[in-house]
Amino acid sequence: MLTKLAGAALLFALFPEAAFAAGDIGGATMGVAWALPFAGMLLSIALGPILFPHFWELNYGKFAAFWAVLVVVPLALFRGFDPALGALLHTGLLEYVPFIILLFALFTIAGGILITGNLHGTPATNTVLLAIGTLMASFVGTTGASIIMIRPVLRANDNRRFNVHVVVFFIFLVSNIGGSLTPLGDPPLFLGFLRGVSFFWTTTHLLPETLFAVVVLLALFYALDSWFFRKEEDYPPLRDPTPDRAIKLFGKVNILLLGGVILAILMSASWKPGVAFTIHGIAVEWQNLARDLILLALAGLSLTLTPKPVRAGNEFSWGPIKEVAKLFAGIFACIIPVLAMLQAGRNGAFAPLVALVSNPDGSANNVAYFWLTGGLSSFLDNAPTYLVFFELAGGNAQALMTTGALTLTAISAGAVFMGANTYIGNAPNFMVYAIAKDRKVAMPSFFGYMLWSGAILIPLFVLQTLIFFR
Repeated sequence: MLTKLAGAALLFALFPEAAFAAGDIGGATMGVAWALPFAGMLLSIALGPILFPHFWELNYGKFAAFWAVLVVVPLALFRGFDPALGALLHTGLLEYVPFIILLFALFTIAGGILITGNLHGTPATNTVLLAIGTLMASFVGTTGASIIMIRPVLRANDNRRFNVHVVVFFIFLVSNIGGSLTPLGDPPLFLGFLRGVSFFWTTTHLLPETLFAVVVLLALFYALDSWFFRKEEDYPPLRDPTPDRAIKLFGKVNILLLGGVILAILMSASWKPGVAFTIHGIAVEWQNLARDLILLALAGLSLTLTPKPVRAGNEFSWGPIKEVAKLFAGIFACIIPVLAMLQAGRNGAFAPLVALVSNPDGSANNVAYFWLTGGLSSFLDNAPTYLVFFELAGGNAQALMTTGALTLTAISAGAVFMGANTYIGNAPNFMVYAIAKDRKVAMPSFFGYMLWSGAILIPLFVLQTLIFFR
């Protein structure tokens, strides 16, 4: 095993004699081969659930560990133990741990909110349900909103002959685009927040693009659903397995706990005591530590205060968050050399990519940022994709929020919006697909879904490009 690892590590060795400071792994001297584990990690996530779903379900943690080892071992061998440890601690303490704690808190708290009862799935009702889920996504996350809303939407339409389009638009709006207005909405935006992007910067700068997309999609959905609704009049009515009954909300205490999540994050952005504790040169600021402890406490309160039947009604399990934690541990390890190379800019191995997103005068090509971020986010996980292009744009949050505001908007919109292009672009997509399929909805195949997104979303994104990013 050690022989194989050493042999693989030799692929990455460029300057083994170089000395680097703790945390500095010398991105300017790295070759493209250092990015191969990151590419392998993302391709495994994209293709594993499709090509060998059962094997993937049993072994996804081993895949993540394999690709992470192919980065960590060469870093220690050829860049030095201290630089490698510093880079790992920086990524782990300042990005991975806060990222997973937020997802854990949102997943736990949202899983304690249960909506029961049933409505009749008319075009107007369905449009309102999608609008509610879309708005909710920016405050409980796209995963949380999908967990809360997908079953009420499916129950409302389980006596409809034509209901596939309802789930497709649900994925477009609730599982993706709706999460674009706060760092709570979608993982890429929280990573931006951890890098220094202000909480409400996202709200103000993505509001026009989000509002445009939501209004267009809801209007299109209403027209399409009305057409299908009228078409069903030509068929005998189906038996409704869940007759209409009053809507009831359980687990209301979790709504207050979600408010606590928002307050904790706002606290960490505004309270700056100037105190930190240091581990191997990595400073963890007290406000961020306090935020993470509060989030864990809120999740604990949710588990304590929410009756077990409420979580059972949501078919709540720890499986999804365990998968996210393991896979993102691999992603964050594998992305370390990639970010270091991107920080080197035109002096690094990714100079051609820098040129691709730059105009001849050196300014940012925002159209390229939007489509490249979005195109990769369609097939690879949108959180690390966001980080790559955030770093490619300079990685300085203050500069990107001001002089580079349109560039950061393009990156953010591309990562969040275009995650809807495929089932694997954003984590909730496949979850919604699986739940709908289990409820006997004839969901389209992987490529069948792309026909829907290609026909509806791509023209929408072209319009957004012409209106907002040129």
